[in-house]
Amino acid sequence: MTRRLVATDYGSPAAVLAVIDEADPTAGDGQVVVAVTAAGLNPFDVKRVTGDMGVKQSALPLVLGGEAAGTVVETESGIGFAVGDRVAVYPAAGAFAERIVAAADAVHRIPDGASSDAAAGLLLAGVTAYDTVATLDVGPDDVVLVHGGSGAVGSIAVVLAAERGARVVATASPTNHDHLRDLGAAPISYDGDIPAAARDAVPDAVTAVIDTAGTDAAIDASLQLVPPDRIVSIAAWGRAGDGIVLLNGSSADSRVHRRAAVVPLLDALADGRISVDVAGTFSLDDAPQAFTALAGRHPRGKYLIKP
Repeated sequence: MTRRLVATDYGSPAAVLAVIDEADPTAGDGQVVVAVTAAGLNPFDVKRVTGDMGVKQSALPLVLGGEAAGTVVETESGIGFAVGDRVAVYPAAGAFAERIVAAADAVHRIPDGASSDAAAGLLLAGVTAYDTVATLDVGPDDVVLVHGGSGAVGSIAVVLAAERGARVVATASPTNHDHLRDLGAAPISYDGDIPAAARDAVPDAVTAVIDTAGTDAAIDASLQLVPPDRIVSIAAWGRAGDGIVLLNGSSADSRVHRRAAVVPLLDALADGRISVDVAGTFSLDDAPQAFTALAGRHPRGKYLIKP
């Protein structure tokens, strides 16, 4: 039997999350069964449980978790994996479980030098960050402002933009400014006069904006710096009327970008160019605490669920 975390209803994680037992999954054609060692918790998971992504009673119980790492326990011959291989699974369906089954093209070998814990929390944020940078076609002539530069997506976007030769300025709380400098960005605070602070931080004008915060203040400041089509946001859904570019991974270009991102991201994790800070680990039984913590103020880094 396999233990799995589900939401039996919509609402407070402490009230609606439960661990159930179900039959072990088996591999069908083109599928791989993975024993999960860790799975990344993301804001999307919390919003699904609380109903912020919509309420559909017929979808209950909700299986949760969009990314994981583990070891292969069952696969078909000729599919490219062997039992015992360390792998990351993204996109995953129901990653908060002891064992999961996934299509082979969603299973990615973890290279030597990369920890399974880091790989478990890398890809959902990583492919999103890659998509923002690729959509803007960031290059050496750009000065990029990243809103939320110390967050899971923002921190990777900072690294990827800098690797393309751009100069990067990023917003964060003062406690994370040293971290941003380590990533290669000039840090500024997210409160106050952001356009003036950005102009003071870098010698040339901002040419592109990556927004992971989604606040009106971030978008208003960005519109003072660049045309709306040079602002890419993953969060400011209420500002679509301003003409900014909104990304949720559904467009054809985004799907191409995100597929292309997986192997380079894992390689960058292995050689240390990208890191994943783990803010805390929780068992399946303690998962409600992780959901509640992620919904509030929390330290930098990813929360992991470990079966």
